[in-house]
Amino acid sequence: MDRFTSRRRSVQDVPVTSILAGGDVPFDPNHPNWTADEEVLAALGYKAEFKREFGLMTTFAVSFAVLGLLPSFASTLYYGMGYAGTAGMTWGWVVALTGIMAVAASMAEICSSMPTSGGLYYAAAVLAPPGWGPFAAWVTGWSNWLAQVTAAPSINWGIASMTLAAKSITDPSFHASDYQVFLLTSAFMIIHAFMASVPTRWIANINSFGSILNIMTLIIVLIMIPAGTNREEQGISKFNKDSAVWGDIYKGTAYPDGISVLMSFIAVIWTMSGYDSPFHLAEECSNANVASPRAIVLTGATGGVFGWFLQLVVAYTVVDIDGVLESDIGQPFAAYLAQCMSQKMVLAILSLTIIAGFFMGQGAMIAASRVTFAYARDDCFGPASGFIKKVHPLTSTPVNAVWFNAVVGIGTLFLIFGGEIAIGALFSIGALAAFFSFATPIFIRAFLVGDRFRRGPWHLGKFSIPIAAYASAFVLLMIPILCLPSVVGKDLTAETMNWTCVVWGGPMAFVTVWWFVSAKHWFKGPKVNVDHMIHNRTDAVLEGKPMDSDSGSDNAAPVGEKKTEL
Repeated sequence: MDRFTSRRRSVQDVPVTSILAGGDVPFDPNHPNWTADEEVLAALGYKAEFKREFGLMTTFAVSFAVLGLLPSFASTLYYGMGYAGTAGMTWGWVVALTGIMAVAASMAEICSSMPTSGGLYYAAAVLAPPGWGPFAAWVTGWSNWLAQVTAAPSINWGIASMTLAAKSITDPSFHASDYQVFLLTSAFMIIHAFMASVPTRWIANINSFGSILNIMTLIIVLIMIPAGTNREEQGISKFNKDSAVWGDIYKGTAYPDGISVLMSFIAVIWTMSGYDSPFHLAEECSNANVASPRAIVLTGATGGVFGWFLQLVVAYTVVDIDGVLESDIGQPFAAYLAQCMSQKMVLAILSLTIIAGFFMGQGAMIAASRVTFAYARDDCFGPASGFIKKVHPLTSTPVNAVWFNAVVGIGTLFLIFGGEIAIGALFSIGALAAFFSFATPIFIRAFLVGDRFRRGPWHLGKFSIPIAAYASAFVLLMIPILCLPSVVGKDLTAETMNWTCVVWGGPMAFVTVWWFVSAKHWFKGPKVNVDHMIHNRTDAVLEGKPMDSDSGSDNAAPVGEKKTEL
């Protein structure tokens, strides 16, 4: 018994919402001197499998690279400007950002309590009402995976389109074919898969460089556009009037102005969706239950402020919205630049945007691989899970998960041959799937959790429930909005249909049927993969003890219970 004394510790002593029963004690006879991060992870039911070579700033670097404000904005300009015009880009961004930051803050609080790469999937399982944990994890996990696996393809399609648009600007006779776009986008996917397969330290360095580059290019472009616009040479004022920028709502949809503004939020939501990356990188981050939630909020706040500045610059300098949307150049951001800049300036800004987008795609590939690994670790992918969850012995990274996602991502690129509306579904599915997976554990936390949540060292205090409730309401409002087509009646055809409800709803309907037919019999939610005293020495198991008032939790968690699955 004495050999266990120095390392006996109840999960009640660790400020996390654990999958383990009160009193169950993490234990590894071959690794007696756990770090604080390893202890937290073990209390959540997992052994450490990655090197913790990320800190706050390197984690932020990855998430900000995934956010990729400049390339994200450039790729989604069609929705932000095309649905509601400059009004949707200016005050519409601010309105949307309030909801997005509520989601980010609530997610950060959950991350502090459960810092695992499974992220929202794990949280949904642990917080769900008794008996519903596996199903909550199942639908949350699959929706989040759909968002993650379509992120890199949509980003790379955007930068491939911009690359070919640059060619069209220099050679007006050139018009990129779908085949050329597909091949260039697939090439970017393969390059990013190689870059995401290297050791963690290399990834941290690459993404630190990518994040710095993203910030620098964004600032440079924010200066270049207003300073280099040639609007006055065209006989118009250097900037649009305030009344036009803030008050005119472009009639880009068949709905009332308010609905059009809400529909334009797809650009904000997709652009800002990368702030969940620190959650998925938590097992590679030191001091994860503090650094990871801080990185989530820092990403959201930084992205929100700089993104709004970019919206303002474009809103004040755009010449003709119709011309942007209908240009033969084939890429709205490139068409916008061509309206108000010289050709050299256009090519310079497009080059910076493409470079920033390249690192954004690589960051998205990394985040997606960690999500896929976490789900495969719990056998979400059925028989394929054994292959996907393997960690490469040389790099200590989930290389198989990287390449699995790359193959699936390239498969989604065949939507290119279905036209712009079809491939555009990658953006809307990313926004919808991400928001659904973000909101599920937040909604459970706000309305169903009771006393089963132990907040971590980073929390929202008395504002926790109100912020979570507002975040949930915002997402519930946006889910149907994101599925609306821009036209109705006789104008609604297969070419103008919003295919989001099909591209997201189809796979989600399939996995739901899969659940009731098969998965509910074998999928039990997050799996414990560490040894515990309860599994080794019953005489060495301590009873769980109630938490005191300084333990950092909302309520004392139940003690004395023992369960092995949710």
